[in-house]
Amino acid sequence: MFSLKQKINRRVLFSTLAAVGLGVSVLGAPVGAADVDKIHFLIPGGAGGGWDGTARGTGEALTKSGIVGSASYENMSGGGGGKAIGFLIENAKSNHGTLMVNSTPIVIRSLVKRFPHNFRDLTMIAGTIGDYAAIITGKNSPFKNFKDLVAAYKKNPKKVSVGGGSVPGGMDHLVAAMAFQAAGADPTKVKYIPYDAGGKLNAAILSGEVAAGSTGFSEAVALAKSGEMRILAVTSDQRVPAFKGAPTLKEQGYNATFVNWRGFFAAPGLPANKANAYRSAIAKMYKTPEWETVRARNGWVNIHNPGKKFVSFLENQETVIKNLMTKLGFLK
Repeated sequence: MFSLKQKINRRVLFSTLAAVGLGVSVLGAPVGAADVDKIHFLIPGGAGGGWDGTARGTGEALTKSGIVGSASYENMSGGGGGKAIGFLIENAKSNHGTLMVNSTPIVIRSLVKRFPHNFRDLTMIAGTIGDYAAIITGKNSPFKNFKDLVAAYKKNPKKVSVGGGSVPGGMDHLVAAMAFQAAGADPTKVKYIPYDAGGKLNAAILSGEVAAGSTGFSEAVALAKSGEMRILAVTSDQRVPAFKGAPTLKEQGYNATFVNWRGFFAAPGLPANKANAYRSAIAKMYKTPEWETVRARNGWVNIHNPGKKFVSFLENQETVIKNLMTKLGFLK
């Protein structure tokens, strides 16, 4: 199920545009009546990952703009996100104040039967952003660009391990395979090593435990700006303003692009008035300077699909991704 039996097309475009431990913090809103009193964000992975950054960035914008009174955060790793989904469903009545962040993996993991549940078992609040993928390495790496990495991979794939924040056969694995195939290399030989979200992956890259990483662009920006990380390639059509020093795969001659959606889900059975209040708060957030600060800082793309639009969007993406994974040999 997890072998890449067929070649990946030269241009693979996912049209998905769209922990250990507990970490809780609270952000206070400006004086005045908030639209929503408080939100508890459930994050299915560890600190430093894309889900973590999306939840905390959204909470920051909502509270600083005064739309939400306060926000708290809980990291619940396990099962590639399955633990948090199961917790939300099994404790539905006590989680009406909780929003869980998720993204493309909720579709992928359900398709490969790694989750007993899927997005239909949850109350879908809204898709909110798109995040490009990036191929990254540490500042002391011998790889100065993606061409260097490809050359080493073609010479000996076993010596070019690629880390990611998702499970084998997951999104980060698919992106790495896509990028190497676009460069004319054999995607079936990717030596992929999974880590629990971005924090542990970054540590592995910086220590040289893996040759490179496949991750969300927003997860790599801060380390790239500080000089700790080198972005070899980003999967956007053009360079992203949040960090213009990151070259695209396309400009390096490799015709592949990708963008991952992220959004928020609530427990099943959530009263309609509460679900609509969350949707309204998120819709209002897009018009605030606080959100634009967060969005620009992370290099995200605004992709707003509330309520029924989110349902239709995910149903379409399920079909698209199923067809793609079947073509790549991840599904039979």
